[in-house]
Amino acid sequence: MRIYDPNQATLRALQGTNIELILDVPNDALQSLNDQTAANNWVRNNIQNYPSVRFKYIAVGNEVNPRTESGRYANFVLPAMRNLHSAIRAAGLGNQIKVSTATYTGLLATSYPPSNGAFHDNVRGFIEPIVRFLAQNNLPMLANIYPYFGYLGDPNGNLPYALFTAQGPVVNDNGRQYSNLFTAMLDAHYAAQARFGGENVEIVVSESGWPSAGDRGATLENARTYNNNLIRYVKGTTGTPRKPGRSIETYIFAMFDENRKSGAETEKHFGLFSPNRQPKYQVNF
Repeated sequence: MRIYDPNQATLRALQGTNIELILDVPNDALQSLNDQTAANNWVRNNIQNYPSVRFKYIAVGNEVNPRTESGRYANFVLPAMRNLHSAIRAAGLGNQIKVSTATYTGLLATSYPPSNGAFHDNVRGFIEPIVRFLAQNNLPMLANIYPYFGYLGDPNGNLPYALFTAQGPVVNDNGRQYSNLFTAMLDAHYAAQARFGGENVEIVVSESGWPSAGDRGATLENARTYNNNLIRYVKGTTGTPRKPGRSIETYIFAMFDENRKSGAETEKHFGLFSPNRQPKYQVNF
C-alpha cells in the first residue's frame, strides 16, 4: 500500500495488518526536513510510534520536477532524503526501511527507443545527485510509470501495446524486443539512470494505472484490461528486456476514484473503487 502523507488514523488502522507500506513525505513538508532534528522527530512520530506497521519505503517527495510548478521544492528533496536516511539508520531501522523519492517520466527528455532514455538537461542538477545517493546507499528509485499517458500523448498511439495485448514485439531496440509500453518506459528510466551511475539502482514502480473515463482510451474495459494484465505481468519473472528474469514491484494507482480532484477529467477516474466504496470492475491479484 502507499499513502501520500503520514495520516495518523490510517497508520493506526495499518497496525498489525502485515501490509507493507510506502509512506510519503508531502512536497510541502520537504523544506522542514532539511533540519536533522526535524527529520529525527518525523521518524519518531510517524515510524517509531507505529512499531507494528510494516514500513518498507519512505517516498521523500512525489514527482518534483524543476521544470514545472513543483520545482520550488527541488532544492529540498536530497537534503531531506539524507536526513531521513540518517534518522532511519540511527533508529536501527536501516535494514527494514529504504529512503527514496518518487520520480516520473516527465523528467525524461528522451524515452524512445528505451536505450536512448535520458533526463532533460535542465533537470540534471536535480536528479543526478539523487541517483548517485541511491547508488551509494543501495537504495531503490521509486518511479511512477503510466503507459496511458504515453498512449495519450501519441496521436498514433498503439492501444494494444499500452494494454499488454499486442501480438508479438512492437519495438526492436538493438535486439531488445518490446511487446508492451510499460517495460519500454521502465527501461527508458533505467537507461537515463545509467548515465549517472545508476544502472544497478533498482526501480520500484510506485504508481501505475489506467483511467476508466475522461479522455481517449479511458474506458472501464480498458482500465480492467490494463490493471489485470499489469498484475499478471509484474508478478511473473519475465522482467524487462534490460533487466530480465525478475518480478517488478509495482503499486496500482489508485484505490479510490478522486471525484473532487482538480485537473484533467481522467485524474478523477483511476480508482479500482468508486468513492462509495463499490468496486468498479473485477481485479485479480
